[in-house]
Amino acid sequence: MDFKKITRNPIIYVLLVGLLLVIGFSLITNLSGARQISTQEGLQLLKGGTVASATTNDTDQRVDLKLSQPYEGADSVQFYYGGARASEVATAIDNAAPKDGFNDVVPRPGWFDGFISLMLPLVLLGLLFWWLLSSAQGGGSKVMQFGKSRAKLVTKETPTVTFQDVAGSDEAIEELGEIKDFLKDPKKFEEVGARIPKGVLLYGPPGTGKTLLARAVAGEAGVPFYSISGSDFVEMFVGVGASRVRDLFNQAKENSPAIIFIDEIDAVGRHRGAGMGGGHDEREQTLNQMLVEMDGFDPKVNVIVIAATNRPDILDPALLRPGRFDRQIGVDAPDLKGRQRILEVHGRGKPLSDSVDLEVVARKTPGFTGADLANVLNEAALLTARSNAQLIDNRALDEAIDRVIAGPQRRTRVMKDKEKLITAYHEGGHALAAAAMNHTDPVTKVTILPRGKALGYTMVLPLDDKYSVTRNELQDQLTYAMGGRVAEEIVFHDPTTGASNDIEKATSIARKMVTEYGMTNEVGPVKLGSSSGEVFMGRDMGHGRDFSERIAERVDAQVRGLIEQAHNEAYQVINDNREVLDRLALALLEKETLDHLELAEIFKDVKRLPPRPQWLSSGDRPVSSLPPVEVPRRQAPSGVAASVEADAQPATQPQRQRPSGQTRPATA
Repeated sequence: MDFKKITRNPIIYVLLVGLLLVIGFSLITNLSGARQISTQEGLQLLKGGTVASATTNDTDQRVDLKLSQPYEGADSVQFYYGGARASEVATAIDNAAPKDGFNDVVPRPGWFDGFISLMLPLVLLGLLFWWLLSSAQGGGSKVMQFGKSRAKLVTKETPTVTFQDVAGSDEAIEELGEIKDFLKDPKKFEEVGARIPKGVLLYGPPGTGKTLLARAVAGEAGVPFYSISGSDFVEMFVGVGASRVRDLFNQAKENSPAIIFIDEIDAVGRHRGAGMGGGHDEREQTLNQMLVEMDGFDPKVNVIVIAATNRPDILDPALLRPGRFDRQIGVDAPDLKGRQRILEVHGRGKPLSDSVDLEVVARKTPGFTGADLANVLNEAALLTARSNAQLIDNRALDEAIDRVIAGPQRRTRVMKDKEKLITAYHEGGHALAAAAMNHTDPVTKVTILPRGKALGYTMVLPLDDKYSVTRNELQDQLTYAMGGRVAEEIVFHDPTTGASNDIEKATSIARKMVTEYGMTNEVGPVKLGSSSGEVFMGRDMGHGRDFSERIAERVDAQVRGLIEQAHNEAYQVINDNREVLDRLALALLEKETLDHLELAEIFKDVKRLPPRPQWLSSGDRPVSSLPPVEVPRRQAPSGVAASVEADAQPATQPQRQRPSGQTRPATA
């Protein structure tokens, strides 16, 4: 038993003080332990002659009797009397007393005794309250520490992560490595007049490694590293957030050079004035204090703030200006080489089979973040252990990728033959539409095994990473999305609800083509609507639509036109390749899952859709017939020629659910 821990426990002291209070009250109230009876019973005992002695307490108006014969098993009793019966009780005692008398009267206590009996419990309660206050202020409790910072200090003894454990974010590592070098050797930068950024903002999608990068800086810098979440600043009490900000920065200044890392800074750094009410916002007060602290640094104090967020668009502009967050680093999903390096990092210590090629796994996972890839390897390890195998093979990795994309396989779900047939034709329609188009990515896998909420899915993966998407590629994605619905219409003449997810994706792509990418003639290259796509509290609710009803009608007509065109193209493809669709559906019913080799054999005779006419934004503008220049043999730096403004995502994700016009001929 650890007596030191017991003595440090404040509950022990609380119990001791409570025990003292009980003892004090016991002494004050003079608990005798005598049996209490009624006044009438006491008078009868006095008249019965069984009383040996009687003591009267005038203060409490109580009589204590000691009996010569037990009364109901008690040798002593007591009873209380009211002022109206005081004379009757006194007469009964006088009549029952012997000649020498036994009536002992306890006199009323003096003022000093009354004062002591009143003050003793108050003093004990005061001592208890003083002890609780002093222990709270001394760090023994969190009762009075609302205004103290909750940041965790990372020390050298803490298990650290280094830049060697981070892959796929070379640019971010380079930028943060410069900050590490400045903290270790500031003279090299000061000699050339360089000023290190006071703040670095890491932004990007969830799971891309922003927090991991900050932990790597903590492991590399060798200086005090304070880590806190943005939600830790704000509490229900007014002024607590601002007090915690002041305390955090004071700690960092006292231990400079130091680094402060604020994770999910959007919890406290959101755009001011975004609330619906007109009252004061405690979060805004916290943000104001943070702005003051970041801008009021002593130039000689080397304190650097690193923050991470998934939503840089909702941060307050004052927080992003130079002097606060001077440097903003985007951390996006890794490319092919980055995914391969991430898999190598997370594959350390895992028994991979010799047949496993991590480059092949990286090609199968476009769009995956670092967290997704770590989850893939972990799921593969769990599947290997579940099957009592010794090595992680390609089969386990493929199953792990499917689990991350579409969820675990629903082995207990029993499907009727009719539903299996519909699912086979639906997924076959998707795959056939992708194979027959001229600008789609190759189909790598088709399955009708239920996973998650999906009854089947088709996996279409690009050969290389894509950073921009052409208009023809987007139109092919629309046709690919409508392929499952069209297959149901042509084969069964009765579509199902399984195409709801496909219709949702197609509508989203078509609307972006009209309102964001300027890929229609009627609307033209005009940006319509909000860029965030989501209402951000009161800030966006107060903004009206920035286009007229007439333009809105045109947008709806253009969206409908693009989807109808894709619908017609899917009809043409599937009608022209009905025999291929039947072979594909039959193969799916027999094997349930087809890989890229089996699909290539089935699709070898597919009739492709003729190329679309050249699209012109306007018939009045002359078009040059000169071809583009050839790319020089010397390879340009990665990412130089790639435009990242068009953020359309190619159809790299599978269809998660199995998914009529007069001009579409239907087969019998």
